[in-house]
Amino acid sequence: MTQPPDQQPPQGGFGAPQDPPPQAPTGPPQAPQGPPPQSPPHPQGAPQMPPQAPPGPPQTPPAQPGAAQPGSAQPGYGYPQQPPAQPGYGYPQAPQPGPYGQQPGQQPGPYAQPGPYGQQPGPYGQQAGPYAQQAGPYGGYPPQQYPGAPTPPPGGGSGSGGGKDFFKGRPGIIVASAAAALLVIGGGTWFALSGDDEGGSKPVAGESGDAKRKGSSGIDKGDGTGGGREAEDDLNAGRKDGESKISWLQTNDVDLPRNGADVYGPWIVGDTVVKAMFKSIAGYSAADGKKKWTLTLPAEVCAAPQTPTADGKLVIAYKSGTSDKAKCNQLQMVDATNGKGGWKKEVAERGNFDMLGDITLAISGDTVTAARTGNSDAYRVSDGTELFGKLPGECQPYAFAGGAKLIAAESCPTADYDTEQNQIQELDPATGKAKWTYKLKENWTVDKAYSVNPLVVSLKNDDEKSWSILALNADGSARSQIDGGDDKFAPRCVGSFVVFGENLEGCTGVAADANTFYMSTEPDESGSSATNEVVAFNLDTGKAKWRSKAPEGREMEPMGMEDGKVLVYMGASYNEGGSVATIAPTGGAPKVIQRHPASTSEIESSFYSPKMLYADGRFYLASGRVSASSDEEEKQTKTMMAFED
Repeated sequence: MTQPPDQQPPQGGFGAPQDPPPQAPTGPPQAPQGPPPQSPPHPQGAPQMPPQAPPGPPQTPPAQPGAAQPGSAQPGYGYPQQPPAQPGYGYPQAPQPGPYGQQPGQQPGPYAQPGPYGQQPGPYGQQAGPYAQQAGPYGGYPPQQYPGAPTPPPGGGSGSGGGKDFFKGRPGIIVASAAAALLVIGGGTWFALSGDDEGGSKPVAGESGDAKRKGSSGIDKGDGTGGGREAEDDLNAGRKDGESKISWLQTNDVDLPRNGADVYGPWIVGDTVVKAMFKSIAGYSAADGKKKWTLTLPAEVCAAPQTPTADGKLVIAYKSGTSDKAKCNQLQMVDATNGKGGWKKEVAERGNFDMLGDITLAISGDTVTAARTGNSDAYRVSDGTELFGKLPGECQPYAFAGGAKLIAAESCPTADYDTEQNQIQELDPATGKAKWTYKLKENWTVDKAYSVNPLVVSLKNDDEKSWSILALNADGSARSQIDGGDDKFAPRCVGSFVVFGENLEGCTGVAADANTFYMSTEPDESGSSATNEVVAFNLDTGKAKWRSKAPEGREMEPMGMEDGKVLVYMGASYNEGGSVATIAPTGGAPKVIQRHPASTSEIESSFYSPKMLYADGRFYLASGRVSASSDEEEKQTKTMMAFED
């Protein structure tokens, strides 16, 4: 049933994970000496979402459009509990075994990297939980306990950042933390990056051409050849009837620093695939993968938006220098249709507590926002004009989600540092004026926007270790709380290193249309092979409408909507290629629309923390991070692959 506009739905009880057992590790594992293990993709685990908690007392109704809530920004999420270990050469953090269980012949997979959930042993079903006797977030109703829900890492959320409570009312700690040069990957695993081995900054233009590559040694020399396979290797040679064609495959052509580099994008802009990594932004032909242009930057890319403007413009952030003390405060506009750089601007530092070590960028219309804990700025994408900074009132954004609407997650001051107050606003992208305000229950935080239109957000309460999904109406009133029942869900939210802020965007495993929210479950491993489902929820009631099961031994995750249908990707296994499929809005079995060759399943499953795009009949698979244990292996690393019908 739809919640009344003047009453918030209960925001707790979604499988509140318990504290890890005493023997759970508190520090990160040692970094590997080589590149991350490779295997078929499958999503990260997420906490179980039990049925909707009983309604509590009515809350303060949302403010009228444009109304500001009192308060000020609070410091950032997830400060580590102890100094982490230093990583070695290669990838900065050792991947952890994922929650999925391995198929015969599989190795730990690309989704086994540190993630928001499922990385620590969960005590559900093993002992009585500490939350069984405590009042829930809505007051008077203890959250129920459900078996099997994994435990998030300390301070972790569903994709990035950790708990903000460490910083409540403690500005001195914020100053000390800014000097610690700590980074977070995937939402909860901490480490310190060492050294100043920046590597080379000049990319080498390589031509992927078609899927046939020539080479004598199998080692990529930076010209698109080699890549660890035999000479004269035609990737389509083993393609069978009914399988899609491999358009092209790329290996890394950028000399990277010691710890590797994140990949930002890819974005599809017309007939160009664009991505940014280390000190450059590059555009590739969607048809054959050949590099069309490169824009070299003075320092490493540190932030990028999820989507470009309608006319193909992006704003990328890069660091102020190459030292460990460099700030993420340099903005560069680039026309992604031709690679030409536009305006440049330095994000102004606003006081001693401005956390410019990490910013997140979001684009809505002709506006790009640069957010971090305590401050935010907005600029016109077309010419760089500053549009707004500090908003009226004391509540200030710490993150934005862009696209069809500009949604702000905001923090407000409280008299008690143990109490956190947050709110959600839709802002006019041109002026920053609030169209509506939705105030959250105390100590609840927005950590992800699964969809902007309709608005579906992930909420968390670090104190109670609870997770909830909330849908709002177009006017900012409560629409429903998603009732997950006994299922365990697996949204995969990966992104760049973020400490003093929150990256609201960038989740797969979720999708939404006007009336329905879709989310993939963790795989069921009770049979001979693991498989999972996509569950559809009615956004007006929060109740499940139907579920679609993946074929036996396959796992699927929503990527978005395609012609009114749910678009899903089923990852490759050790002997079967991946596939793109659709699920009808009324449910039913997934219908495969693109089947990838089994002969290249090993390559398809090798991409670390993969990013997926499907456009105009082509499916693109790109690594989310590139690193290796040596220069030679670095140049063999496969970075992007394209399939076509």
